[in-house]
Amino acid sequence: MKWNRIWKKLFVAAGILAVFAHAQAQDLLDTVRQRGSLRVALEGTYPPFNFRENGQLVGFEVELAKALAAKLGVKAEFTTSEWSAILAGLQAGKYDVVINQVTITDKRKEAFDFSDPYTLSSPQLIIRRNEANPPTSLQALKGKKLGVGQGTNYADLAKEVGGIDIRTYPGSQEYLQDLVAGRIDAALNDSLLIPYLAKKTRLPVKPGAALGEVSKAGIPFAKGNPKFKAAINQALASLKADGSFAKISNKWFERDVSLPPHGR
Repeated sequence: MKWNRIWKKLFVAAGILAVFAHAQAQDLLDTVRQRGSLRVALEGTYPPFNFRENGQLVGFEVELAKALAAKLGVKAEFTTSEWSAILAGLQAGKYDVVINQVTITDKRKEAFDFSDPYTLSSPQLIIRRNEANPPTSLQALKGKKLGVGQGTNYADLAKEVGGIDIRTYPGSQEYLQDLVAGRIDAALNDSLLIPYLAKKTRLPVKPGAALGEVSKAGIPFAKGNPKFKAAINQALASLKADGSFAKISNKWFERDVSLPPHGR
């Protein structure tokens, strides 16, 4: 009788371990489809990518997440997080993916798998719309005035060249107004943001030369989910093939942000 009880306990323990192992081995794609939702984290404070308008989450990445979830046959379920904690939350399993302009780097690839890139960007000059002789590089701005936002890395990029009169501003509205007024010769920002800034401020400015290396943003998720990786990449490819991606992108950026920046 004693051995029977021991064997019964062993069988129960083995069953529990088998269930646990199955749960651990289950691909994220199966989990998402069983749940019926893709849990998406974003900041919710990063226009035009993701932000709140009249209390609702809107923006390029909000619409992209909904479209991707639909391709997977589920709904998008959003969670907002500060940038400083968003990847830690992904590691902790609080959500399935982060869709928040996460640049793909070798360091991040050690911790996460990534989808194929969905945006390409680089530092880019902003010039007056009627500029007759636009600068084609930072070197061309030696001895001239360049506007950048406070707290960005664009001032450091310009300092590497040397000889540029760098003016820092609290926001884009201020340096774009000075650009239009002729108080500076050009400004510098992320290539993805320039069309949005021009549209928002309604000032006669346009994108200039693209500078530096191209950054690629993708969707990070937990490692060890090959089915999910294939499915999310297939969903992205399908959105691009049927024109949905370009439609969403043009709405927010007036161009397809999956293509290299203007001037590349």
